[in-house]
Amino acid sequence: MVISLGAGASPESLPGNPIVVSYAPQLELLQKATLTITHAGMNTTVESLTKGVPMAAIPVANDQPGVAARIAYTGVGEVVYLKELSVSQVRSAIETVLTQDSYKQRAIALQDTIARSGGVKKAADIIEQVVLTRKPVLAKK
Repeated sequence: MVISLGAGASPESLPGNPIVVSYAPQLELLQKATLTITHAGMNTTVESLTKGVPMAAIPVANDQPGVAARIAYTGVGEVVYLKELSVSQVRSAIETVLTQDSYKQRAIALQDTIARSGGVKKAADIIEQVVLTRKPVLAKK
């Protein structure tokens, strides 16, 4: 387990023996990860799916509850909301994701979809086409 606390946090309060750092190279770690525990921020969620890693999400604020709902809806992870947050709930979510193959399978399916989407280049092409034509760009089937 690797925990990135960011600036100003204290690792002394954490149980167990995690590797605690102020910064972690997330994309590199995700290549080796079997699970991401996240607050359901959009960046970590998409980066986890880009690597085919399922999640246990604990949304806190802003868009995170909506992102977490999508994690659950697409079957790539389990969600524990703050109002039900407890060690047993988090443990249950983690065990569920790690022991049921469907979560990993859905994460891999979305990994493939993301890879085929065209990424930043496709987004830039769509923007340029809209600017040039002043018409919407519709998805092709």
